[in-house]
Amino acid sequence: MSGKLSCPRLLPLACLALVVAAGPLVVGCAAVVIGATVGVGTLVAMDRRSTGIRASDQAIESKVTKGAGDRWTSGVHLNVTSYDGKVLLTGEVPTAAIRDEIGQIAKSTEYVRGVTNELLIGPETALGARTQDTYITTKVKTRLIEAGRFDANNVKVVTERSVVYLMGLVSREEGDAAAEITASTTDVARVVKLFEYMD
Repeated sequence: MSGKLSCPRLLPLACLALVVAAGPLVVGCAAVVIGATVGVGTLVAMDRRSTGIRASDQAIESKVTKGAGDRWTSGVHLNVTSYDGKVLLTGEVPTAAIRDEIGQIAKSTEYVRGVTNELLIGPETALGARTQDTYITTKVKTRLIEAGRFDANNVKVVTERSVVYLMGLVSREEGDAAAEITASTTDVARVVKLFEYMD
């Protein structure tokens, strides 16, 4: 055996499993995974974070959300986004004290390397506003992909009250390009760069 696997007959997800298990020995499956129309498989294959870091980010989001949800069952609209251990908190809370307490919950969570607390003091946003934010996020992601200036899978887009937060592990050139494209997208009120730079 040459150390090279070929899997033209396997389903994309099965091929992805082989890629993850065999690591750098797998060459033949890479094209299948990258070219697959299975979105999750493609995102995993292109993500610059390790599998362990991705799992850690998901665990951080769950723990912070649960920690806040156990304490405040109403009046709090909280979104938690973690990328490479850097946490972004967005949404609305009724008081400054609650905002600060949620920030502390995030900071004290295992594997968190930093917290950006963008929670706004005020009433929860209406469903229509949240739908608009989702629409803006979709537009920004689409434009980043269509621009073709870098791998858009390495940029995490979060929108809250028409403010777009950009996270990810990127070069400065990629970060600047992503911010430029985002700022020129209709309905975007402001762009906040929270990138971690490789250079």
